[in-house]
Amino acid sequence: MAAFLRLHLLLFTLSLVAISTNAHNITAMLEGFPEYSQFNNYLTQTKLDDEINSRQTITVLALNNGAMSALADKHPLSVIKKALSLLVVLDYYDGGKLHQISNGTTLTTTLYQTTGNAPGNLGFVNITDLQGGKVGFGSAAPGSKLDSSYTKSVKQIPYNISVLEISAPIIAPGLLTAPPPSASDLNITALLEKAGCKTFASLLVSSGVLKTYQSALDKGLTILAPNDEAFKAAGVPDLSKLSNAEVVSLLEYHALPTYTPKGTLKTAKDAISTLATNGAGKFDLTATSAGDDVTLHTGVGSSRVADTVLDSAPVSILTIDSVLLPEELFGKSPSPAPALEPVSSPSPSPVKVPTPAPVSEAPTPSAASPPAPPTGTPGGAPADAPAGLTENSTANSAAVHVSAPALFTLLVTLSATVVSSVFLS
Repeated sequence: MAAFLRLHLLLFTLSLVAISTNAHNITAMLEGFPEYSQFNNYLTQTKLDDEINSRQTITVLALNNGAMSALADKHPLSVIKKALSLLVVLDYYDGGKLHQISNGTTLTTTLYQTTGNAPGNLGFVNITDLQGGKVGFGSAAPGSKLDSSYTKSVKQIPYNISVLEISAPIIAPGLLTAPPPSASDLNITALLEKAGCKTFASLLVSSGVLKTYQSALDKGLTILAPNDEAFKAAGVPDLSKLSNAEVVSLLEYHALPTYTPKGTLKTAKDAISTLATNGAGKFDLTATSAGDDVTLHTGVGSSRVADTVLDSAPVSILTIDSVLLPEELFGKSPSPAPALEPVSSPSPSPVKVPTPAPVSEAPTPSAASPPAPPTGTPGGAPADAPAGLTENSTANSAAVHVSAPALFTLLVTLSATVVSSVFLS
């Protein structure tokens, strides 16, 4: 009986772990600290809050309102997002761990590194335990200084998420000097063609839907662009047989009327409206995620989000592996035409008309996910770091998400079974 009780206790403990997995909400955590209200607001505007909440182990380096204002007042939202991405570390650090870094210094990966837009060492941050109990932060690019320092610990959920205050933004070389063009200046077709979506770009131009996309840029737009191979896949309907209105609806179905980067899609729970949505439950999508992978579902088929072409608030362009087939256009087969009765026969036999086969679902290609950005220790030690004393911090930034409710239900069932066995014995 003692063995059964120990097993029951173990299962109960595991259930508590399952409940706490991925349970953090950075926005809610910071709401109780008015000194970080601007920082919290910009996490929401840039959608970085969704990316933070989708990660299992993370440290947020928060800026108080004074430091945040100095950054936000001089730069557009797209640049602010880059700067804040560099303050999201893909590892767990609290006040104690900062003073226990092996050899006194480490280069650690940030969320900026995962975007694929951080050349060289720009997506890493140098953390150095300085003399006198101080901890300095700076860019990992060679020659960079430790321009920021640890101020205090704000809040932790060990060992899931930690919020630490630092004195100033961490600025990588070139991060603030070359802002991207404004949304109205974007060349959508050029970006799509360069990303291997020439067929999709050509359809946008020939149908006139490109103008619809362009008119939505300033208010927020996300383009879900099928690559050229997606249009060649089995099950994709012959677009030449669609009416002009149907082609327009299909192309509008491949865009969302909001800025929705991949990190936000990972946290989406409800139906997602598209530019084609014209009523409740019409022309919408749903999304599911596993680790860093996101899959879109139409009701007819599904498609994997493959790569990010552009993430510059308020515009996001993502490539997908399959053409999205809306249920409103491809979910039902046409009814067969009624058979004509022969006139020459006084007692005609009914003519059997074969029922057309339903439209087949576009299969999801099995292409592998794009290669992850490098996470190895970048070469070159920052100027302020002790010579030759660097340790690369590696965090599992793409840990597979386990559904806490499902695991909890299983564990409770097992626990009940064990308890029943104990009493029956």
